[in-house]
Amino acid sequence: MLGRLGIGPDEEAVYRVMLKDGPGAVAGLAEALGWPEERARSALDRLAALSLVRPSADGGPGRPVDPEVGLASLLAGQETELLEKERQIKASRIAMAGLLADIRATGQGVSEVQKLRSMDQIQSKIEHLAGTCTSEIAAFVPGGGQSEEHLEAARPLDTSTSDRGVRLRYIFLDSCRNSPATREYVAWLGERGGLVRTVPRLPLRMLIYDRSRAIVPMDATAADQGALVFDGTGALTGLLALFEQTWQQAKPLGESAAEAAAGQGGPLSPPERAVLDLLTEGFTDEAIARQLGVSVRTVRRVTADLMQRLGARSRFEAGVLATTKGWVKV
Repeated sequence: MLGRLGIGPDEEAVYRVMLKDGPGAVAGLAEALGWPEERARSALDRLAALSLVRPSADGGPGRPVDPEVGLASLLAGQETELLEKERQIKASRIAMAGLLADIRATGQGVSEVQKLRSMDQIQSKIEHLAGTCTSEIAAFVPGGGQSEEHLEAARPLDTSTSDRGVRLRYIFLDSCRNSPATREYVAWLGERGGLVRTVPRLPLRMLIYDRSRAIVPMDATAADQGALVFDGTGALTGLLALFEQTWQQAKPLGESAAEAAAGQGGPLSPPERAVLDLLTEGFTDEAIARQLGVSVRTVRRVTADLMQRLGARSRFEAGVLATTKGWVKV
């Protein structure tokens, strides 16, 4: 119920018990909830970090802050953060629009900007970049709910890239939540490890490959007028910043479906499950890398992604939340 305020189910349960019964020992809280003490202690630590529990005068585990004060403070903090994100995104959009206008008007940087005039050229370039990328595809997908024809055409590329371990991060419009075909596609993509979020509006259609190449339309209002391919230009830096800021503000699509699936093993790819299992067993990054035969960098990237999906601020908390969701076996 309080997840949107950054309060997980464990923290909410402990907070409710403390508000009802008053401060008590960790053992008492654990007994009231039927939990191991470590689980109750972890939730208390998180509540303290959120300033919903303050130190007790008698040295006990803490006293609950009045919810009218504590929850209002959390909400105010989120509102301030949201306003700052909106300001940053607006500034990025303005900077990007100005840069693109300069490039189109003056022809500067033509050695690093390729123009694609026809839809056939655009599709061929997309197929080439999707087929050769090695780490990530990040995309803005405007237009609301996607047609079944478009989604079916996208499946082969998404299948081939995800099979190679390429991370997929797509941002759709909020309106696509009303499209059964799009939601079914997102569920399928999630099973392959893809991540999809939504926002109320997007400035343009955009594809970024391996954080080094990007495709954007020459005219954001008319995709059939051609596209620009940026390769290592200053504009690409701005596009990357725009994507990351929008991603942070966007909401996960299919969140409820993912939570339901978590009870049956969770929406995890085999590499993610292997990393999470070893992480909860206390292995270090280096040990996990040796166990799985991958680089330490890959382990840290997968771990960071899992923590983001779980809403965890520490690896220990990630393990607790993953266990609670049923993503790992106790």
